[in-house]
Amino acid sequence: MSDTNWIDALAADELPTDDVIGVEVNGRDIALYTVGDAVYATDNICTHGQARLCDGFLDGHEIECPLHQGKFDVRDGRPMCEPVTEGLRSYPVKVEGRRVFVRVD
Repeated sequence: MSDTNWIDALAADELPTDDVIGVEVNGRDIALYTVGDAVYATDNICTHGQARLCDGFLDGHEIECPLHQGKFDVRDGRPMCEPVTEGLRSYPVKVEGRRVFVRVD
């Protein structure tokens, strides 16, 4: 895996505080989450209801889908409650300088 897989997603000052934002990274719809000082990334589309997770509610490390209230752990994309049964793809994130990078393979 090379450094060329790190894609510049957005400026670090555009990250919301303890919230979620949707961005396009290399043609993919990605949700970026900030929880405290950590930043996480997953696919932005719920695996159950095809809703955009950036329109959902972030509570700690859990994002709630705005459509059917299924929840995912933003750290690794695993489903936390029904009706969600399939996890989200998660992506490594790094903040360098004033930019946020997501690694897509």
